[in-house]
This record gives sequence, structure tokens and C-alpha cells, in this order.
Amino acid sequence: MPDTEGMTNTVEPLRRVFFDSWGPYVLLAVSVVTAAGAARALGMTRDEMYAAGALAVTAVPLQMRLGRARQNTPGPNRWSAALYFTRWALGFVLAWLNPFFAFYAAAGYYSADRHLPRRLVMPGLCLTAITMAGSQIGGLPPQGLLAWTGFVVVFGANLGLVSVFTRFGRQEQALTQAQAGIIAELERTNTALQQALDENAALHAQLLVQAREAGVADERRRLAAEIHDTIAQGLTGIIAQLQVVANAPDLDTARTHLERASGLARHSLGEARRSVHNLTPVALAVDGLPEALKKTVTEWGERTGARADFTVTGTIEQLHDEVAATLLRICQEALSNAARHARPARVGVTLSFMGDEVTLDIRDDGTGFDPAAVPRRTVPHSRLRSSGGTPTGGFGLDGMRARAERIAGSLTVESEPGCGTAVSARVPLVRDDH
Repeated sequence: MPDTEGMTNTVEPLRRVFFDSWGPYVLLAVSVVTAAGAARALGMTRDEMYAAGALAVTAVPLQMRLGRARQNTPGPNRWSAALYFTRWALGFVLAWLNPFFAFYAAAGYYSADRHLPRRLVMPGLCLTAITMAGSQIGGLPPQGLLAWTGFVVVFGANLGLVSVFTRFGRQEQALTQAQAGIIAELERTNTALQQALDENAALHAQLLVQAREAGVADERRRLAAEIHDTIAQGLTGIIAQLQVVANAPDLDTARTHLERASGLARHSLGEARRSVHNLTPVALAVDGLPEALKKTVTEWGERTGARADFTVTGTIEQLHDEVAATLLRICQEALSNAARHARPARVGVTLSFMGDEVTLDIRDDGTGFDPAAVPRRTVPHSRLRSSGGTPTGGFGLDGMRARAERIAGSLTVESEPGCGTAVSARVPLVRDDH
């Protein structure tokens, strides 16, 4: 079956290369043997036998030249085309002398696309079909009308088969070229994908470094907030108690405040030790959040002398440690701010369990302030202390807001000068799985 032009530029199968190199010699040998055996039966004269033998010998170097032309210049060219048509002429004469030489002439079917330019492939195949048709009707030239009719029919059949096989070969070649294009595109895509993977790996490593640095910075801010909410507030309470002792009118009053200062010192020490370990509030080490909040509110009321009430609504759930610690710290900070700046006579703290969220509300009847006049700092965990609407640095409102946002919650503040303050923290209800 003839192939089409274009296969010459691709890596060819080893079997095709082997046949192109040795096939014509084998076909020539078969032709010589069969022709010699049938020479007398066909009525060949001695001169015809000698001529056929000489031409058969000439076919060997001709075929060698075709092979060298293929090796030296891959692809069809003028020299290889001239050698192809010379071989065809040689095969035609041999088949005229003895139709069994058609075995050798059949090599033209398999090498037309390898030695001829595309425009000459079909003419070359047609010439080979003439030789094959002549041998198939018993030899050339046809004798009589019936022989010529048979020659035309056989030649048409050969030409039809050649056309069909050539078309199939070209379709197969087009498919092969399309597959080669797809493979090349896949290779380019794989190369680009590998480059993208390498870039992603480098970017991933960079992001890991940045995430590690961001984690360190966030942990530092968190630790600073923990220290402020524990040790700093404890020290503030101790100072306040000591100031009362200094101005106490009698020994009993001084002793009472000294005991409170001592209790605050022990509490702060416990908080400091807990912060070193896991930053979990001491109050939550034994009790749940409601009990811890109740104790915190009660102790705050005893220290300040203000009325402090604590209320729980809804079905109490065992909260995740991070959620419980966040709400407790917000409560402690709100009460600390109220004591320092609002001077309330009454404070109410409400913990509400509402399905999939928890809210903590701290309300006081103190001096209040104007929230619109207090700018929100852009520095995480910065503190805004307000006294009559005047902010100062620290970890107050922004610290509470940052704590709530860290666990996907929110914090709102409502206040007016002279009308008290309401702080509300709303966070998701995340249960403790332990």
C-alpha cells in the first residue's frame, strides 16, 4: 500500500526501513527464479533470455543507487525521481520479456512516495499499474480485442486499488500528523505546567515564610493583649487597693484592702503562669464560662463598691476554650474600662446562648461617651480608653473588637455622654469536643 509524502520527515518503522533496503532485491531474485523456470513454457528465445539476464543484473546497481540517494538526501528529489522512472522502465521491459518479472516491478507500488515528489506520485503509480496489468493478462503486448479488453479491465482494477490505498494512506498520514501535533502540544503544555508547578512551589515556600512571620506577629499581639488583660489589670487593681490603704481612716479598713491587694496579686501570678503555658484564663481552668463570669462580676463589684449583676439566658453549652477565653477577656476589659472611666453605680452582665451563637452584653449607668468621636485605630489590638469622649492608647475597645473578630465574631458599642455604655459581643457558638 503506498504511503503519502510527509512520512519521509518522520521516524519510520524498522520493518519499513528493512523492506525498502532489502525488499527490491528479494523481489528481483524471486522474479529471476520464476522467470527462468517459465522461460521455455512462455516461448522465450535465447536472445530474450540473455537480454532479460543482462537487465536483471543491471537492476542490482540501479537499486543500490536508489538506496544511496535515499540515504544521502532524505525525501524526494529530482535524482531519486529519475532513478525511480529508470527502474520502472527496466521493470516494464523485463515484464514485456517475461511476465513473471512483475514481482520486481511491484516494488514501484511501495516506493513511489519515497522517491517521487507529490505531483508525480500518481503518475508513477499509474505506470506501475500498467506493468502489473500487462503481466496479469499473460504478458505484453495484448493480442487481439479480447486481450486488450482484459488489459483495460485489469488496469482499471489496479488503478482503482492504487487510488483507494493511496487515499487510505493519506488519511492515515494526516491522522499521524495530527497525533504528532497533539503530542507536541502536550509536551509544550507539560513543560509550561512544570514551569507553573515550579513557580507555585517557590510561591508556596514564600507564602509559608510570610504566614510564619504573620503568625509570629499575631501571637505577639495576642500575648500583649493577654498580658494587658491579666497582669496589667491585676497590677492596676493592686495599685488602687494600696492607694486606699494609704488613705485608710483605720486599721481594719487598711487590712481589708491589703487582703484584696494580696488576692489580686495571687490571681495575677496565676494568670501570668497560665499565660506562659497556654494563655488560658485561670478562671476557666476549673469553672465553665458562666461560673467564671459570675465570679469576675462579683469580685469586680466588691472591689469597686458598685452594684454588679450577672444573668445567663438560654441553654448553657460547654464552649470551646478559645470562645470562652475570648468572652471572659472581653468582659474583664469592659469592666476594667467602666471602673476607670465611667464610674458607674450599677453594671449588668448578661450571657445569652442563642442557638448557633453566643452574646455577651455589659451595660453600665456611668458617664458614657460619644463613640463617633473615638476613632478606630488601624493598629491591631490598640486600646482606646474614653473619658468624656477622649481616647488614649492601649488595648481597650480595639482590643475587645480584635478578640471577637479573631473567632469570626463582632463587637458593638453604644453610648452617649451621661447615659451610660452598652458593650455587646456576638460570637459563633463553637462547642468543646473534648
